[in-house]
Amino acid sequence: MKMIVGLGNPGQKYVKTKHNVGFMTMDRMAAAHQVTFSNNQFEANYATYFENGEKVFLVKPQTFMNDSGRAVKPLMTYYQIQMDELMVVYDDMDLVPGRLRLREHGSAGGHNGIKSLISFLQTSDFNRVRIGTGHPERQSVVDWVLTPFSKDAQPLVEQSIDTAIDALDDWAKGADFMQVMNQYNRKG
Repeated sequence: MKMIVGLGNPGQKYVKTKHNVGFMTMDRMAAAHQVTFSNNQFEANYATYFENGEKVFLVKPQTFMNDSGRAVKPLMTYYQIQMDELMVVYDDMDLVPGRLRLREHGSAGGHNGIKSLISFLQTSDFNRVRIGTGHPERQSVVDWVLTPFSKDAQPLVEQSIDTAIDALDDWAKGADFMQVMNQYNRKG
C-alpha cells in the first residue's frame, strides 16, 4: 500500500490559498485517476485507487494544517501503512513558486503541519514533496500562506503541481524513492 497525504486547511475560504497546495495536488491527482474523496474516516477525507495491484490512498486531513498528525496517524495505524509507504505533499515558503523538492526525511523547517506529523508519528523519517510558494516580503507569514497565489505565480505553481503528480505517480507505480527524488529534484 501507499499513502499520499496532501496538507491543507478544510473549508471554502482556504481552497485557493498557498497553504492548500497539498490539497490542490491531491484534488488534481484524484481527477487524473478518476476517483473522488468519498471516504471520511479518522478526521480525513480520502480516495483510493489501485496501481499495479497495490492500493494507493490520497488523503486530505480535515483537522486543519497545525493538527494534521491527528488525522494521519490513526489512518496509518488502521490500514497498517509503514513509514516508507507514506508521502506528504505541502507548501514551502523557502522555495520560489514553480520549484519543488523531494526529500526522504528532515526537520519541520518551521512548517506547523510537518511539526504535527513528526509529533504524532514520533519520527521525521517520511518522504516529502515540498512545493514552492515563495516568501512574504511585507506580510506576516500567516497572512501570506492564507492568501491566493498572484497572477504571475499561479501558472508556475500549476506547473510544479503537475511535476509533483508525475513524481508521485512514478513512486506509486513502484519506482524507488531515491531514484524519483534524483530525477525530479533536477527538473524543478
